[in-house]
Amino acid sequence: MMLHLTLRQLKVFEVAATELNFTLAAKQLFLSQPAVSMQIKQLEENIGLPLFEQMGKKIFLTEAGRELFHYSRNITQQLAEMEELFDEMKGPGQGKLTLSVVNTANYFTPQLLARFCQRYPGINVNLQVANRDAVLNQLADNCTDLAIMGQPPDSIDVSAESFLDNPLVVIAAPDHPLAAKKHIKFSRLATENFLSREPGSGTRGAMERIFAEHNIQPHISMEMETNEAIKQAVQAGMGLGILSLHSIELELETSRLALLNVEHFPLLRQWFIVHRSNKRLSGAAVSFKDFLLKEAKSITASR
Repeated sequence: MMLHLTLRQLKVFEVAATELNFTLAAKQLFLSQPAVSMQIKQLEENIGLPLFEQMGKKIFLTEAGRELFHYSRNITQQLAEMEELFDEMKGPGQGKLTLSVVNTANYFTPQLLARFCQRYPGINVNLQVANRDAVLNQLADNCTDLAIMGQPPDSIDVSAESFLDNPLVVIAAPDHPLAAKKHIKFSRLATENFLSREPGSGTRGAMERIFAEHNIQPHISMEMETNEAIKQAVQAGMGLGILSLHSIELELETSRLALLNVEHFPLLRQWFIVHRSNKRLSGAAVSFKDFLLKEAKSITASR
């Protein structure tokens, strides 16, 4: 059987298979929903098998759809690598870089990217910001060149190098009773309410680990999906928080938050630049990785 597929059809299919929603796929592709449906229909006719099936209001991939999704992603990745190779052949400082960062790292990443892009104006950067689980999925699916995160994963074969300290601290409202204490025992935290990031967040994972090391179950009164929401809630006196020092520098300078002097804190962690171990890094990715390892500390210290 000779398949007559176009790259355009594969792209439409890949987005539709990722979203499992033709309307969302159409918005992402800047097409009408009927146009997406037509491309999928033509693809199914060419292959001779249905790619999607509908159950109620939801659509799912058929067995053929799952197989095509696997091959289409490989084709997309190979095309991207070919494009990167041609960009490198045009000379240094050219090409594209896809960078994924966890939410907390986005407090300092723009400053680093600004300096990097000034030095390499020929490199086009695509920045993706998400929580830790989402960034891990991007690494696993090989849809990002590099990732910035705290704890490197054990579940994926990656190369990880630390480039910057990431101190985690305990914060409170300035009028909180503990704000005036000079030496707070860790056990004292067992009686406090905590405002925490959602499960899957790197900060949440670090918080759970240090409490487990001291056989204490933290009382999490509320979960929030952003550091900004936690900061606002802590300022309002709703409880304590544990966040990266990078994310609260402005609030400390303006005395909107207080840094608590708790034993075992700051909890010193590291920021890592991570990529799949077997990934062939483009020249743009190599340039950014080298830039971080050599200059991130001095740039962030000068803020």
